[in-house]
Amino acid sequence: MVTEDADMTLKPIGFVRNGITQQPPAGWGEVVSEIVIDDSLVEALANLEEFSHIIVLSWMHRGAKDKVPVKVRPMGRKDAPLVGLLATRSPHRPNPIGKATVALLERRGNILSVRGLDVFDGTVILDIKPYIPGYDSASDARVPSWVTSR
Repeated sequence: MVTEDADMTLKPIGFVRNGITQQPPAGWGEVVSEIVIDDSLVEALANLEEFSHIIVLSWMHRGAKDKVPVKVRPMGRKDAPLVGLLATRSPHRPNPIGKATVALLERRGNILSVRGLDVFDGTVILDIKPYIPGYDSASDARVPSWVTSR
């Protein structure tokens, strides 16, 4: 059972600069963004540039503010089945936390240049983790057919 009195505090560690305010027509794959990390955490970035990819956790501030639906059509596709929200990657979440694995292009002090981060300009960053093959991927993963069909 979820306890109502669980006290949680999240502190932003940075924000995104990319000038993007709406969904890019060509998708997010080639979008280059800067993640500006708080100056107090520069030393926490030591050696991060040795990794080719990082996992970025963000606060999706532009998500739905109203009641979150419990069932949705994945990727907004009308041909997809109605499935439970938590079985999708919908940005409309009970807690709007985003997760993206992105290419780390460069680190300049407290600024990380990344490719493929699917968030809008000004999005708050909650955490960054290095991507570790084998640890961050499951070799025996399976997905339902509606994920791969188009």
